[in-house]
Amino acid sequence: MADTAAAVSTASAAPLVAPKLSVRGLTRMFGGLIAVNGVDLDLHVGEVHAVIGTNGAGKSTLINMLSGEMAASSGDIRLDGREVTRMPQPQRARAGIGRSYQRTTIFPEFSVLENCRLAAQAQAHPRPWRIWESAGRCRLSNERARVALERAGLLAHQHVQAGSLSHGAKRQLEVAMCLATRPQVLLLDEPLAGMGAEETERMLGLLQELKAGHAVLLVEHDMDAVFRIADRITVMVNGSVVASGTPDAIRVDPVVRTAYLGEEQMHG
Repeated sequence: MADTAAAVSTASAAPLVAPKLSVRGLTRMFGGLIAVNGVDLDLHVGEVHAVIGTNGAGKSTLINMLSGEMAASSGDIRLDGREVTRMPQPQRARAGIGRSYQRTTIFPEFSVLENCRLAAQAQAHPRPWRIWESAGRCRLSNERARVALERAGLLAHQHVQAGSLSHGAKRQLEVAMCLATRPQVLLLDEPLAGMGAEETERMLGLLQELKAGHAVLLVEHDMDAVFRIADRITVMVNGSVVASGTPDAIRVDPVVRTAYLGEEQMHG
């Protein structure tokens, strides 16, 4: 019994795996308006961490600050323990933080492969002095693009014009473009928006696969999908975090019931 107790004590004392991305006290103000208010957040490899809230809760502002597209008014952002709070977006992307957007950002007139290669080129070592060499012949960019397309399930469509893809496939392409930059952290802003049931299933399967090698932040309005895929959920209301925990804990949280999900939906 003593040995068992000692083993349990040792296990409980073991340090937790350090977060890939850690946020403390992150705040953004627009004049007198506090859009994001003192948010604490940890993203771990192997987890899908969903952030939910009504429109205006501060979710997109939070992603914009994490990706470096918007400066924080105060607070601290660390990637693998290294502070990146003031790091500009291009440098932050090269450090390993990738994101997708609410609205489609592909180049519809280019092929699927060309879209992905352009994203890869932004991350690959630039060679500005090789002005006579076609970008399409860059072996490294092409290789990374094809690997990303294969992971996203789009390699068979690499020569198809991106604008002719279905809505769901376009969203998959955006994820592939993000993957082509070889991120450690994936910030996904409503990747399921406008998808049908079959497309949603395909995207959820992709996210399940991707979390094994990435820390994933998911902002999404589809609550059924969120509670199926998320390992942890953070709820924001008026810029502040009101709850954070496992899906089961969030489902029964009385503050969440009142502030966001509603009694009827939570029982559904």
